[in-house]
Amino acid sequence: MTQKTTLGTSLEGVHPTYIYKVVLLGNTSVGKSSLAYRYVKNDFKESLPTVGCSFFTQILNLETATVKFEIWDTAGQEKYHSVCHLYYRGAHAALLVYDISNKETLNRAKLWLRDLEKEFLPDEIVIALVGNKMDLAAEREVTTKEGEEFARTKSLLFMETSAKSNHQVNDVFMAIAQELLQREQEKASAQSPHGRSTVSLGERVARRGCC
Repeated sequence: MTQKTTLGTSLEGVHPTYIYKVVLLGNTSVGKSSLAYRYVKNDFKESLPTVGCSFFTQILNLETATVKFEIWDTAGQEKYHSVCHLYYRGAHAALLVYDISNKETLNRAKLWLRDLEKEFLPDEIVIALVGNKMDLAAEREVTTKEGEEFARTKSLLFMETSAKSNHQVNDVFMAIAQELLQREQEKASAQSPHGRSTVSLGERVARRGCC
């Protein structure tokens, strides 16, 4: 899968800019739109119904590179499921979002993962499992350990968030950016005759724990 990469110059020399397509997948009402809105606008809206797909952009100016996220927020209703593959085609990363207070939404996230596994090879896309609505912890139906265990078995990044309280929203997107940049470095090392050996995503996730 080809990634869009442009190079800009800085006082220190060449500063790469990477453009990454990120898709948010999950059942309706798990808070996908609220997560995207919180991340991009730093604000919270209780109800943001999505028809088909919504689009956001966000730029991260990091020490080693500039990352531009093109965020595609897909509708969670069943009637849109059959066309969602059109939206996540060519994606570099995906957030599989579920509601920690509704166990069925985790089961739905697992179905979305199956769709992604059919569409992408294992190293083609970074996938994060995101348990949203931490502000409803008193009504929790999915334990943190359950989310962690499933993510570990599938070599996914994992984090629990709350769009409402802004708990770890920036962190999950930062974890995705770091993983994507790590893969860029590994790709460059693999292409270099003096490059060092690469480390598998599963090993990195195990070392990092749940981000």
